[in-house]
Amino acid sequence: MAESIPNLNPTKTFNPRISFTNHTLPSIYSFKIKSKSKKFVSISASVSSSQNQSHNQQRLSLDSLIGNSSRKDELIGSIRNSLPHCLSETNLHLTVPGLKFKIRGKVRDIYESEDYLVLVTTDRLSAFDRILASIAFKGQVLNETSLWWFEKTRHITSNAVISSPDKNVTIVKKCSVFPIEFVVRSYVTGSTDTSLWTIYNKGVRKYCGNVLPDGLVKNQKLPTNILTPTTKAADHDVPVTPDEIVQRGLMTQADYDEASRKALSLFEYGQSVALEHGLILVDTKYEFGKADDGSVLLIDEVHTPDSSRYWIAHSYEERFHNSIEPENVDKEFLRLWFKDHCNPYEDEVLPDAPEDLVCELALRYIFLYEKITNSKFEMPSMEEPIHDRISRNVARALSSLE
Repeated sequence: MAESIPNLNPTKTFNPRISFTNHTLPSIYSFKIKSKSKKFVSISASVSSSQNQSHNQQRLSLDSLIGNSSRKDELIGSIRNSLPHCLSETNLHLTVPGLKFKIRGKVRDIYESEDYLVLVTTDRLSAFDRILASIAFKGQVLNETSLWWFEKTRHITSNAVISSPDKNVTIVKKCSVFPIEFVVRSYVTGSTDTSLWTIYNKGVRKYCGNVLPDGLVKNQKLPTNILTPTTKAADHDVPVTPDEIVQRGLMTQADYDEASRKALSLFEYGQSVALEHGLILVDTKYEFGKADDGSVLLIDEVHTPDSSRYWIAHSYEERFHNSIEPENVDKEFLRLWFKDHCNPYEDEVLPDAPEDLVCELALRYIFLYEKITNSKFEMPSMEEPIHDRISRNVARALSSLE
């Protein structure tokens, strides 16, 4: 059947000119993975010479993290070779028996099979409520990073994962998803219209039930971690207060209280783990669902470079006091590139992301995975097309669950 379906393995990265309409996603995650004791190999990101001075300073510091130049060369070569084969689209409903329909999220393609959901994490990169590019190995990094964090945070909350039959796939039990994203922040920063710095710089001092002090400057640490929930609107997230969440019937007071406590505890734990590895977890978002037994479960991705902002810890203070942007290990620098070269919210057609920056971001994603998990990122075999591999692994996993 797969042979009759065209273009299951696209030969080009995802077209960044296509805008994206968000969907409310079904449920997600709870999994056990084997711990790894492989020696961590750090990497750095190369930076285009056209970037500004602060970006060049950032390259020098990131380069100092290189532990093995041959490892870096290996990664760069693999990334460039994989760019034409990024997983930008999937069609498992056409290749795997029993998958009934597909929901296309920003990054994940979600399929339903009886009591389970099959979550395929693609290489698509989203920001400004649209798709910007595809990043080599991004889907695998996000999936494996999330699984690592789900296992590490079981002492804080349960989750819903059943298994991970493929590097890009997680199978989960269905649950009722709360239509709220729990965004936790520790610094006033960001570049998008919904970022805390953008809001604060416009003079807003009461935000999502929080009272913000006067006199804060960009990238400054907040007096305490704050929760800024948003609703999952059709095409963008809308800030909302805890009282509004309950009054509008989006969550009960008890469910909101439990989810918010878990979100703040998860973030505090994530900050502690990140700092142990030389990183600052700046902000992140969590999603929760409700199981059939009434328990509140952590779902979706956790502490990935897509859902979270990370900075290099050792250079933060000096750079902050010198009004230099922190060294980030996430997609912020690519968001800034788009803001410098177009209006990503209003322009119908966006410029293509430069290949050097796409490769740089892929390196950062892998670096973050290796740094946090203290394990070596395993490159997937290129002998079998990725869509064929995923179809085979998912079909086998679903068969074993019957």
